[in-house]
Amino acid sequence: MSNFVQSLRLWFAPERIRDEGDTPDYRFSLANERTFLAWLRTALALIGGGFAVDQFLPDLRWGWRIGLALALLAAGVLSSLRAVNHWVRCERAMRRGEDLPVSRFPTVLSVTVAVVALAMVVVVLFGWEG
Repeated sequence: MSNFVQSLRLWFAPERIRDEGDTPDYRFSLANERTFLAWLRTALALIGGGFAVDQFLPDLRWGWRIGLALALLAAGVLSSLRAVNHWVRCERAMRRGEDLPVSRFPTVLSVTVAVVALAMVVVVLFGWEG
């Protein structure tokens, strides 16, 4: 638990990362930042998709519309939080000379988006009233 709290503190005080290990090649830190920004773009797209489902599918049954919209919105929220968590974990690993951390989150996110997309295919093929 203390490792999680320490990582969480680094979200809001990233300058403290410099206390660990050696400074990596700046190109690696910039690549890590680009990955962070890609996760944020993904989060914004998912949030936008959630709002679009809610606003543009009014004839869809309420439960389906809200369920699909909330799944996309939740995925967007989780992606934005995961972005900063991944950035901190990678930056720390680079400074310590460790392997970069692995994660199941990309798989979970992909499966969530695929399930929502399949539900949308069903809606399009078989009509709004389902």
